Amino acid sequence: MITDTPGATERARTLEVPDGRLYYEVRGETGPLVVLVGAPMDADAFGPLADVLAADHTVLTTDPRGIHRSELHNPEQESTPELRADDLARLITHLDAGPAVVVGSSGGAVSALALAQRHPELLRAVVAHEPPLIELLDDRDELRAGTERLVADYLGGDVVGAWKGFFAQAGIMIPEPAVEQMFGGERDARQVADERRWFAHELRRTTFWTPDAAALRGESGRVVVGIGEASAGQLCDRTARALAGRLGIEPTLFPGDHTGFVDAPDAFADRLRAVLRPD
Repeated sequence: MITDTPGATERARTLEVPDGRLYYEVRGETGPLVVLVGAPMDADAFGPLADVLAADHTVLTTDPRGIHRSELHNPEQESTPELRADDLARLITHLDAGPAVVVGSSGGAVSALALAQRHPELLRAVVAHEPPLIELLDDRDELRAGTERLVADYLGGDVVGAWKGFFAQAGIMIPEPAVEQMFGGERDARQVADERRWFAHELRRTTFWTPDAAALRGESGRVVVGIGEASAGQLCDRTARALAGRLGIEPTLFPGDHTGFVDAPDAFADRLRAVLRPD
């Protein structure tokens, strides 16, 4: 069932699913379908890139299940790549505009890979931009233990400490005073709720997930592994390269770092169009 979302644009809608409601937005509606997805990043983060791509594509953005405007009947439900992939399949099928190019970033890249394994018939291509697949690395045990520690810190009330641990493990250099300013003190209640869900129910399920390389190699002509040009040495640079190695393909560099699509949407869109352009 589709319902209008109060206060949203005419292209912002919700889709009822068995265990909740998915919020999504559609732009363009004149060209091939491109889906932009994160986890836990919501549709708003992809808005600038979606606006650029909408000049020649139909662009779908969505809030992942349990995040922001996508409500679940059970807010404590675990967020697995498989569940998020099935949500994307529902949305693509509902729009009836496929096959789609799905561009996933970070946890959204893991969702996109799970979609390629579970519903390949819905896809024209998958661009997995910096998926945090720590199980593909030789130091996976250390990284898994580190993830468990920062989750425990967060759920135990040390929010700033958990974020410091997260950025340190990710290899993202942010000064401690900046982390304290961003995540200490009074904060937006909705952002805090989304953040808690990510730490409690999504982070481990996403980063501990192992892709089926054999199944994805069967889609090798349609799977692109993306890395930010400024991400060298970071955790997601390592995991993305490990995935590309298992698939027997070369990674593709995109402008910026882990969030290059936010910081430089025009340049990111140009690279994406070049990558997807038929030979």
